[in-house]
Amino acid sequence: MARPEPALSVVVPIFNEEAVLPLFAVRLRATLDELGEAYEVVAVDDGSTDATPAVLAGLRRGWPQLRVIRLRRNSGHQAALTAGLFRARGAYVASIDADLQDPPELIPELLRTARAGGLDIVYGVRNDRSTDPPFKRWTAGLYYRLVRRLVADTVPAQAGDFRLLSRATVEALRELPERAPVLRLVVPWLGFPSAEVGYARAERAAGRTKYSLSRMVRLAADSVINFSPVPLRLATWLGVCGVLLCGVLVIIAIVAYLRDSTVAGWASLYVVVLFLGAVQLLCLGLLGEYVARIFGAVQGRPSYFVSADSDDAGELPPAGGGRPATAPEPRAGR
Repeated sequence: MARPEPALSVVVPIFNEEAVLPLFAVRLRATLDELGEAYEVVAVDDGSTDATPAVLAGLRRGWPQLRVIRLRRNSGHQAALTAGLFRARGAYVASIDADLQDPPELIPELLRTARAGGLDIVYGVRNDRSTDPPFKRWTAGLYYRLVRRLVADTVPAQAGDFRLLSRATVEALRELPERAPVLRLVVPWLGFPSAEVGYARAERAAGRTKYSLSRMVRLAADSVINFSPVPLRLATWLGVCGVLLCGVLVIIAIVAYLRDSTVAGWASLYVVVLFLGAVQLLCLGLLGEYVARIFGAVQGRPSYFVSADSDDAGELPPAGGGRPATAPEPRAGR
């Protein structure tokens, strides 16, 4: 007999979170059991290399609503989140990280807000980040100011990937052709009715953050380049400024020549060559970023491959090992 569709799915992208998973599971299960409705938890193992697969297997033995999806390799947070969203079956789909900085206890409030207002999206907004280090708060504020100015002011400030989506929103995301969407920008772009619920961001309960400075810079670059033509226009304006500067310098040189006041010197030539070289390299770099993304889109490679889904296969194959004959063929995501 077919399993009834859950009222709520909770998608949890996970990468090397063995230390925090038991505590996260206790808090999340207690919260969801109190709902009194059918639910599922879709844990997406993003190619973890620690004991995360074993911990998930142990949790699943005593938690029937827990569903584990394993990706063949580490594909990144956004890809793992997308894989979970597209495989979730609930009428509403919430997403949350496992580090407990976003409170699982707020999920019922997100669901009530959506139902009460007939909304398709409810964002969890971090209105108190006092537990974050000063550098983290500064870079996060800079990121949101940047994307709201360059991409769209519809992006909620301080809203990460803790949100609730209706089934209609998830299906709309599925229809988009983007290979590697930045969901915190794509979801507001859809324009579905939305609301915000504020909360205080907590400290990480255990383990270490997986968002290093390089990953945060990559996220910021993807957010702007994947979603806005502004860098291309910046390259254009830098080129225009370079041409205007060269024109002014040519006029100055002609006037000096007519007055017979020219002297041999290297400073002005050195500065001009450096300036023009810098502008050209910057413009080429910006153009190269867009060409690289066009190249990736033309290749059409999926951003993730699903190795196994406990909802399909029953028992997952060993992490890093072979796939049993009963397991489904790997499925490609967008």
